[in-house]
Amino acid sequence: MRDLLFSAILFRLEGEHAGPLGIPVVIWQAVNLIGFLAVLLYFVARPLTNLFRQRQLEVERRLKEAQDRRAEAARLEAEIHERMARLDRELAEIRARGVAEGEATRAELIRRAEQEADSVRRQAQEEIGRRLESAKAELRRVAAQLTATTAREILSGQMTEEDRRRLFEESVARLERRT
Repeated sequence: MRDLLFSAILFRLEGEHAGPLGIPVVIWQAVNLIGFLAVLLYFVARPLTNLFRQRQLEVERRLKEAQDRRAEAARLEAEIHERMARLDRELAEIRARGVAEGEATRAELIRRAEQEADSVRRQAQEEIGRRLESAKAELRRVAAQLTATTAREILSGQMTEEDRRRLFEESVARLERRT
């Protein structure tokens, strides 16, 4: 019964809208649609998936680099704090000696120790500032490269052969108007 019904539908469709080889147009359209979707999946979806996967890996790699740099900056900061703590201890020792040696000597030693501590603090702050600026500049450079790469990829992926031909024709027309 089912075969008979299917044959009747095919016969009706075949009589009204027969395509090549006597196959109904509806079936040809369905085959064409399936073929088009398969080609679209193969040539568009796979490359986009790969592109996004590579982009994600690149972002993860750069994030790891940034975390490593941040850890290095934290290590340097801890080292500087340790140095400053050591200098503060040395300053206290110098002060204790100064009391024993007398007021004049004490005043001179304190003045020298404070100058040295200020110098070390300034140097430490300058070093932190330089490294921080260097890290910021590197992050800006990486962000700029990433932005340019992404823009180039987006433009190259969206520009069709018709767009290229139209741009070429417009350029030729502009050159002809100038001459």
